[in-house]
Amino acid sequence: MCNLYSLTKGQAAILEIAGAMVDRTGNLAPQPAIFPDQAAPVVREGREGRELAMMRWGMPSPAFALKNRKTDPGVTNVRNLGSSHWRRWLGPEHRCLVPFTSFSEYRVEKDRSRTPVWFARGEDRPLMFFAGIWTEWTSVRKVKEGEVTAELYGFLTTEANAVVGAIHPKAMPLILTEPEEWETWLTAPFDEAKALQRPLPDDVLEIVAEGERRDGEG
Repeated sequence: MCNLYSLTKGQAAILEIAGAMVDRTGNLAPQPAIFPDQAAPVVREGREGRELAMMRWGMPSPAFALKNRKTDPGVTNVRNLGSSHWRRWLGPEHRCLVPFTSFSEYRVEKDRSRTPVWFARGEDRPLMFFAGIWTEWTSVRKVKEGEVTAELYGFLTTEANAVVGAIHPKAMPLILTEPEEWETWLTAPFDEAKALQRPLPDDVLEIVAEGERRDGEG
């Protein structure tokens, strides 16, 4: 599961590449380490057109996962699109693009310690997008915070390609690299959009850093 990623390109670059006209993020600082339940930007279709907005990372958990729990920290990665829990959010009105410049998976070492390994499209870490879904939801994310209503997002996963699979064989984030893919994910019927749930070709990603829990600070 991808529970750590980085976004170090500014909002102007995200707006331009995604064709968004509305910016609701305020002063967006670089985020070299984004962890679950933190706020980060997503691109979605809004009432006034395509927009960039801040949301908390972690979709509502299925009911079975909340048994005997007082909080719902959220689900960051979504794989089973046939689940009734997720189907309600697969229409274009709940799909989004999650901008990132690199993401991390942990390599388990012989002594059982875990080393962060960072993947990007290249050393210059160009912008890419995870295929995401979002919703507004009322829940208790943290006991000290109490019940809150927040906009939440998560992103889809798929089978790992050879590059990611060498570190984390179970899965990799669903990454979209081409403008036509971004348009399909944001606007097309799900029968068409679901075809995007496949691993990237092996030559698209490379390992750009290891060992740190932050990436791309310069």
